[in-house]
Amino acid sequence: VSTQSTGTVELEEELRVVGNSMKALEISEQESAQREESYEETIRDLTERLKAAEQRAAEAERQVSKLQNEVDHLEDDLLSEKERYKAIRDELDVTFAELTGV
Repeated sequence: VSTQSTGTVELEEELRVVGNSMKALEISEQESAQREESYEETIRDLTERLKAAEQRAAEAERQVSKLQNEVDHLEDDLLSEKERYKAIRDELDVTFAELTGV
């Protein structure tokens, strides 16, 4: 009977240890699930922020392209006006030379 009682006590102790281990594993599983949910939320947030940043970058590239085209057009206009100014200045020089008899 004593051996049976000792065996029962040992089994009860082992059962208690297994029960505690299961509780610890359940808690660990819950904590892991919470971390996973938190990580997934972080990933969703970062993905949304990345998409927004990519959209802003694309818009900025379009604006840069538009402004570069405008700069190119203005540079062409400036060159044209400089050439027109030189032609007028040369014509005035010739006219002045004719008037002064040089």
